[in-house]
Amino acid sequence: MKLRLKTNRIRPNIRRKQKQLDKVASESYEFFKKKTPIRSGNARRKTRLQGQTIKADYPYAQRLDEGYSKQAPQGMVDPTIKFIKRMVADIMG
Repeated sequence: MKLRLKTNRIRPNIRRKQKQLDKVASESYEFFKKKTPIRSGNARRKTRLQGQTIKADYPYAQRLDEGYSKQAPQGMVDPTIKFIKRMVADIMG
């Protein structure tokens, strides 16, 4: 008995999914920034994407994420994690 897998039919689908997955970090970063409260603009300005990591590089980031601001009572991290999970689920089907 022989079993042969012809990957030429699935490769385009894998490539398409990989391209979509490659966009997850940048789209999540934009989502995170939009969730970040804005008063002076400092928090949004100092939020960076480094590779696959979103860095909120300011002393009061933890405080904002804990719901200190009325603009973001749920913080930024939890909503962003939910956003990422939905994105990946949509991509992977």
